Amino acid sequence: MLKTFPVTRSEAEWRQLLTPEQFHMLREQGAERAGSSALAEEKRAGTFSCIGCGTVLFDSSAKFESGTGWPSFSAPVPGAIETVADDSYLGGHHAGYGVLRTEVICATCGSHVGHMFNDGPPPTGQRYCANGIGLRFSPAGG
Repeated sequence: MLKTFPVTRSEAEWRQLLTPEQFHMLREQGAERAGSSALAEEKRAGTFSCIGCGTVLFDSSAKFESGTGWPSFSAPVPGAIETVADDSYLGGHHAGYGVLRTEVICATCGSHVGHMFNDGPPPTGQRYCANGIGLRFSPAGG
């Protein structure tokens, strides 16, 4: 049985709400090309929300430069995300074939956000590697 999330939409509703690229990333576990999101370079204070439902997922205070080309955070906003084991192929610049990784999804709508790795900075030691195409940045005070 599939989990029901507080925000639930039909596939047609998701397709109407999102661009084709956003739909592929959020609803089909796609990924954007490294270095393609301006949010990887965003340094202002503010919050990063799920583009699918508006839930604030990350605060800029947890953002750090990981050198991966994706927006990276050491921790999510408490209760904003859920994690799921993901044993799909992990290739490219990552740590090898068949490496178990952890998928990160929005706890409100179930959209794919990215993955979590245990190679982040202290104090958490975690790196939440997010696809910028699925995030909306809101500057503090604005």
